[in-house]
Amino acid sequence: MRRIVNYIQNSELQTIKPGWPGTPLTADGRFVNHEFPFIPRLWDVLKWKWGPQPQKLEKQQDTFRLQTYTDTRFLQQEEDCIVWLGHASFYIRIAGIRMLIDPIFFKVPFVKRYTPPPFPAEVFKDLDYLLISHDHQDHCQKKSVRAVISGNPAITVLTGLRMETLLRQWIGNTKLQTAGWYQQYHTPAPLQIYFLPSRHWSRRGLNDTNKRLWGAFVLKSENKTIYFSGDTGYGDHFKTAHILFPHIDVAIIGAGAYKPEWFMSPAHISPANAVIAANELMAKVLIPMHYGTLDLSDEPVGEPLRELQRMQQEGLLHGSLHALQSGEVYTGW
Repeated sequence: MRRIVNYIQNSELQTIKPGWPGTPLTADGRFVNHEFPFIPRLWDVLKWKWGPQPQKLEKQQDTFRLQTYTDTRFLQQEEDCIVWLGHASFYIRIAGIRMLIDPIFFKVPFVKRYTPPPFPAEVFKDLDYLLISHDHQDHCQKKSVRAVISGNPAITVLTGLRMETLLRQWIGNTKLQTAGWYQQYHTPAPLQIYFLPSRHWSRRGLNDTNKRLWGAFVLKSENKTIYFSGDTGYGDHFKTAHILFPHIDVAIIGAGAYKPEWFMSPAHISPANAVIAANELMAKVLIPMHYGTLDLSDEPVGEPLRELQRMQQEGLLHGSLHALQSGEVYTGW
């Protein structure tokens, strides 16, 4: 594994974790997690694709599908809300500020989609922010980003360090802020937005692995705090997030694309670990994501939700579980 030789941050942004030296970087300019240094290997991908699939038949026979809600009246309202757009895509309105996170409105190449996007990009107007957690195709889609920018020319894009190397050619002169881990973006009151670590990786081409930073977001108003995990494996970053943000109302955490776990665990959290993470965050509500939408892994499409519901029934989740349908509006603060 490449050795960490430097730590970088955006010098124009505030770092919120005391003693944090910056986001770790290797000699060849690749970001890396302190706790679990990881760069995916082609051999592991081939081992997965050519290896056994013990749940293949169960996956084929799973009839679970998310419902799709298409009512857009929430867009004309002012109440704080969270709307799941499928996979890791969300519309969030908090303290009157409107944003999209990781919007994917169009087909992801070579990936089966179980449920369609509940709304087209064109319905989202007067957005303040577009948040992009990392550069993978199922979170950062050129056509979707351009569609959002086209309908919201005054929007500001918030993302991780060095993401401008990908995004600037798509968004032109649109306002853009890139943050290192544990940094706070420049956003006017009453909303504060932070970029935190996740256990993942990045790549768009053959030679740019981990050249752009990935991460999680925290949205904090005067009376609400939302944690968005981004893509992540399990790690100590959840405990650290709780120390920095001890009153998380809603934690949006991935729960799918986790099998086989020997391959997926460095990048995608399992339902069991999503519950542990939500407990460590001491979140009042867990909203699961990253399941039921795209076919990215070996588990049956409905398994993540079934596992979460089982653990809730067994009392393993300390907060409450609120699993949204695609396009459903959450206002249960």
